[in-house]
Amino acid sequence: MSDAAARRQGDGGRGVRPGPRNLITDIAGLRVGNAGDPQLKSGVSVLVGTAPFVASVDVMGGAPGTRETDLLQPDRSVDRIDALVLSGGSVFGLNAGSAVADALRAAGRGIDVGGMRVPLVPAAILFDLVNGGDKEWAENPYHALGAAAFAAAGEAFEIGTEGAGVGATTANLKGGLGSASLVLPSGVTVGALVAANPVGQVVVGDSANFWAAPFEIGGEFGGRGAAPAPIEIAHTFTLKRDRLAEAGNTVLAIVATDAMLTKAECKRVAVAAQDGIGRAVVPAHTPLDGDLVFAAATGRRPRGAEPLGEVLEIGHAASVCVSRSIARAVHEARAEPGDLFETYKQRFGQ
Repeated sequence: MSDAAARRQGDGGRGVRPGPRNLITDIAGLRVGNAGDPQLKSGVSVLVGTAPFVASVDVMGGAPGTRETDLLQPDRSVDRIDALVLSGGSVFGLNAGSAVADALRAAGRGIDVGGMRVPLVPAAILFDLVNGGDKEWAENPYHALGAAAFAAAGEAFEIGTEGAGVGATTANLKGGLGSASLVLPSGVTVGALVAANPVGQVVVGDSANFWAAPFEIGGEFGGRGAAPAPIEIAHTFTLKRDRLAEAGNTVLAIVATDAMLTKAECKRVAVAAQDGIGRAVVPAHTPLDGDLVFAAATGRRPRGAEPLGEVLEIGHAASVCVSRSIARAVHEARAEPGDLFETYKQRFGQ
């Protein structure tokens, strides 16, 4: 499919289309860095702004692991943060946030508190400790991975088996890191970055069809289309716990926009974006997942004439980007030695 045809397919006549990279970094002022260790089968992804940005968070999974997320609630006094971190490694992965904070402080970033610079770096982790990688480390590896991911931050980055998605798995296929974007008719850009490691499945049963297929643009995850209806209910009960420990789960997402949003509005966008997980993963938000969505706003575009409608549209676009990112993460995963799960392309071809 040509680029022009893909854009026509994507906008539906309403002027909605992916950004030039189809990545969260289509939002000006945001960069993403990834670092991973194939022997460890884990990694870290960092989103950092060229300037501090407004952010909030919503948690729907029953088993989250986080750092500094309380300060993102709308009633907290902190207005802006410096970076967001997604990491593998369960509780050990939270150490990646400290590395990013150290690097930001060295760069002169952070809140000035009595002459001291204090960078604010909320983080969330997924569980990938039983995925076949070598976890017998003598020293926690996530500080070094966090520092490497921060150093690698740029506008261009790879998806699939990268960053926080290096060790990710789904119920029946290898997971990964995904990203997608949309440019709205107003000119506002919305994007998502997702580490897809859910207890549920991203494809319908044993088929090549993604649950997120109705939202695909331009064959970005294979163009297989939706599974034929009706769906057999049994296909919705395929769970990772049949193959791995019950704790080996979680979808972590960052959604972002260049619109000027308040912290409370970012919270509503994060809530709306959770639907993107539910549309791409079945089942989603289980007691065994730590599903979480950060929402960020750079504020580079002025308010529209109808702020409430703008937040509604941004929230919906964010949910669509999350669904597409999850499917892209699985579609682009690559095979590595010692994998416990097949990749999508190993099972279904290119």
